[in-house]
Amino acid sequence: MSTTVKSMLDSKGRNVVTVSPDETLRQIAGILNDRNIGAVIIAGMEGRIAGIFTERDLVHCIATKGVDALEQPVKAVMTTSVQRCREDQTADEVMGMMTAGRFRHVPVEADGKLSGIISIGDVVKSRLREVKIEAEQMKAYIAG
Repeated sequence: MSTTVKSMLDSKGRNVVTVSPDETLRQIAGILNDRNIGAVIIAGMEGRIAGIFTERDLVHCIATKGVDALEQPVKAVMTTSVQRCREDQTADEVMGMMTAGRFRHVPVEADGKLSGIISIGDVVKSRLREVKIEAEQMKAYIAG
């Protein structure tokens, strides 16, 4: 049985780094670096998700627009059609979503508001934990 998003969040925590739509890419690059994270959520009204901006987005902006891109606000380049997941979804469902969409971070939404973020690393850790438990159960069964 696959772990739920809720159990992954309960294990890792629900803290999410959010930024204002007016922060510049330079400021966000500093946040990504200082916090050692790969994505920030752009906060909308009342805790709603307005967008997401990732390290890949940052690289794309610099590669296509040059270093001047660092001075523009994130609202000009953030992804606004954000894929979201729910706490009752499984790790397998989220992994499928990430694979199909080719992205590594999925905000978690509850009652229309941001309640956490799941990364591909979180999903992989969860699956490895499940495989380890299954292997231990199999050994116990075989040993009788």
